[in-house]
Amino acid sequence: MSGTLVVVGDTLLDRDLSGSVTRLCPDAPVPVVEDLTERARPGGAGLAALLAARDGHHVVLVTALAADPAGDRLRILLERAGITVVSTECGGETTQKVRVRGAGQVLLRLDYGTQPGEIGACTAAMRRAISQAGAVLVADYGRGVAAAEPIRSALATAGGPVVWDPHPRGPAPVAGIRLATPNLAEARAVAPPASADPRLHVAAEPWASCAEQVRARWDVAAVAVTLGADGAVLARAGSAPLHVPAQPVDGDTCGAGDRFASAAAGALLAGATLPRAVAAAVAAATAYVAAGGPASLDVPEDVFEPMEVR
Repeated sequence: MSGTLVVVGDTLLDRDLSGSVTRLCPDAPVPVVEDLTERARPGGAGLAALLAARDGHHVVLVTALAADPAGDRLRILLERAGITVVSTECGGETTQKVRVRGAGQVLLRLDYGTQPGEIGACTAAMRRAISQAGAVLVADYGRGVAAAEPIRSALATAGGPVVWDPHPRGPAPVAGIRLATPNLAEARAVAPPASADPRLHVAAEPWASCAEQVRARWDVAAVAVTLGADGAVLARAGSAPLHVPAQPVDGDTCGAGDRFASAAAGALLAGATLPRAVAAAVAAATAYVAAGGPASLDVPEDVFEPMEVR
């Protein structure tokens, strides 16, 4: 499995309900959305795996799936995209994020399964996938997979470089990994900068200092703090911080963090240096946003009827 990219994390189901809007509701100042059509795709670590597979990598997803219709739907969507799913049980119901869209805008989001369920035992197949990986991407969505001690122990001795995309409700990365990719808010929560003056350029202090403090506190080889339209700042032990700028684009930023992390992991799998991997990740995230974000993904149709909106 030396050429395999293994994605580890919490998998969600994203559903878009899109319709036409021609009038307002007579009893409230809200649009009436008619003629709804549904499109479903993997979310969370499933989206990161889907993006990596679209880059041409052989992808194995190590995750936990609930035993419900949404969990079944997720497995089919992933497998139809060419992703090998190695999973344990997840208690409760599958987390779903349902976006109602009209006239090209998200009008409302409905979340189901918001309470994390108990994660089942880490199986031998899950440990084997991590230990034999060419590279690992931890796509943590704060629902328990990345916090499970047997999985963390396997990640500490993974066969290839580990990229960790953290979550505010998740654990700190395993010490010694190659690269962590917090966004600016996540980095500031770990190591607040000495100055919060918004006039300071992101490539200079305080963000470079913040990135280095995060790297030291997590005891990882490198941290790339993502800065949205301003690119990313890379902090490495023994090297000066490096600002990788991005081209300004307009578009849907949903999933841009997954695009950044999956591209960085893929570049490291191919043998890139950290600066080149971060530069490739900034370019990939920029192109993803410019293309329309998740709406640009060609997810194979599944066999299920549209699910109920409760």
